[in-house]
Amino acid sequence: MEDRGPSAYAAELLGTLLLVLFIGSILSTANGLGVTDFAVIGLLHVFVLGMLVATLGGTSGAHFNPAVTIALAAIRKIKPPDAAIYIVMQLVGALIAALIVKLVFKDEGHGSYGATGVNDKFLQGKNLSGMFVELIGTFGLMFAIMGTAVNVRADKAWAPWVIGGTLGAMVMCFGPLTGAGFNPARSFGPNIVAGGTDWSQLFVSFIIGPIIGALLAAFAYTAIVLREQEALFGGRLVDTDVPPGRLEGELDALETPGERPEDKLS
Repeated sequence: MEDRGPSAYAAELLGTLLLVLFIGSILSTANGLGVTDFAVIGLLHVFVLGMLVATLGGTSGAHFNPAVTIALAAIRKIKPPDAAIYIVMQLVGALIAALIVKLVFKDEGHGSYGATGVNDKFLQGKNLSGMFVELIGTFGLMFAIMGTAVNVRADKAWAPWVIGGTLGAMVMCFGPLTGAGFNPARSFGPNIVAGGTDWSQLFVSFIIGPIIGALLAAFAYTAIVLREQEALFGGRLVDTDVPPGRLEGELDALETPGERPEDKLS
């Protein structure tokens, strides 16, 4: 676990602010026009989260999501004091973003500032159904994070696209059902600013659901993938003599005469 400092905390605040700001803006525009295209909204999630992971991932790990931070703390990838500060920064960033959306958009166009809510036209049991949908979506997002950002053998160049793409896919699939929060901070900020918050729904569907989903994904990936790596490399996650992305013996096979890049050039 690396020590985190002010730059990482600032990155979490800024990253969450930008994420919620762009999401709230496009949803406010869609609500104002009376047309909500979740394919377009999903693509926005892909590009915005991908950009944030690529630009701020090296500074803070690019959580931007309390559920992700809690899950990573549970599997000992971030220290609890740092995790607590991350969560505060994420909530503050989301709240500031929602206030900016409220400031920018006219009353007739702002909709709910991007607030999430369970759609009772499709879901029964409202809070519990919403929790289940948010759990599934966050599970998918967290599994992508584990596979591309936490797994040290993964090719990190793909992380922004895989993580952003997974979130976009979850939004396209589940957006009509819950508004596709999958992030307690992203739901908290807009719902607070919009007013008239259904606190039981916010807590059960949009806080508890994502946290459970992220924890399940983190522990499942650890059990399926990371524990096997530890066993393979004698308690370490990787063989320190082999670069990430390569298994032991691969390097020798790749660097036989005539197969090395320099041999091909000659």
